[in-house]
Amino acid sequence: MQAIFRRELNAYFKSPLGYIFLAIFFYFSGQFFTSVVGSQVNQINYVFSSLFSILMFAIPILTMRLMSEDKRLKTDQALLTAPVSLSGIVWGKFLAALALFGVAITITVIYFVILSAMSEPIWNIFFGNLIGIILLGSALISIGLFVSSTTESQMVAAIGGLGAMFFIFMLDGIATLLPEALSWLRTVFEKISFTTRYNDFTSGILDFTNILFFVSVIVIFNFLSVRILEKKRWS
Repeated sequence: MQAIFRRELNAYFKSPLGYIFLAIFFYFSGQFFTSVVGSQVNQINYVFSSLFSILMFAIPILTMRLMSEDKRLKTDQALLTAPVSLSGIVWGKFLAALALFGVAITITVIYFVILSAMSEPIWNIFFGNLIGIILLGSALISIGLFVSSTTESQMVAAIGGLGAMFFIFMLDGIATLLPEALSWLRTVFEKISFTTRYNDFTSGILDFTNILFFVSVIVIFNFLSVRILEKKRWS
């Protein structure tokens, strides 16, 4: 798994994708932070809550090549026959994407330090937001990784990932439009709403059920990616 992790992390910095993702994240987070500073209020949670919509578009860029590129270059056969488990391949790729995502969110620490120099730091809000965005980003990466594992085209993986993210983003809106006869489906959508659960973190609320939800999403979609690889190995 370590070899896969190093290979994928190096690949991000040998291609434009890693830099494009970081540029998008830094630019928009900087814009949100500038708004906070301009309003002269210590509301770091505004930066984090605004980043939710940006991740919907940025994560597919981060994950679109993870699996699809190996299929396109026909190097997936070498991976499948290498002395590494299928779960090791998936988790190695997942952790590489998560590491680059971690590089991106370190900028929020700098924002917090700057705001803390201007007013009293609100530690629980910051750490709640930080944990929340790590869990949210990890869950979205696992979904993007799964989408990438289903195709050999990076463009299809990007569009498919964007479609999945858009559906996640629209879950709350769809739930409100459902008729009373489908109240059970509305309840399901509300339970799996990423927005509602992430908003708790941006308010500084550390709810174990929300943590468990995002961890479950990560495990489930990485498991599905392993199953896709397993099917490919025996096909």
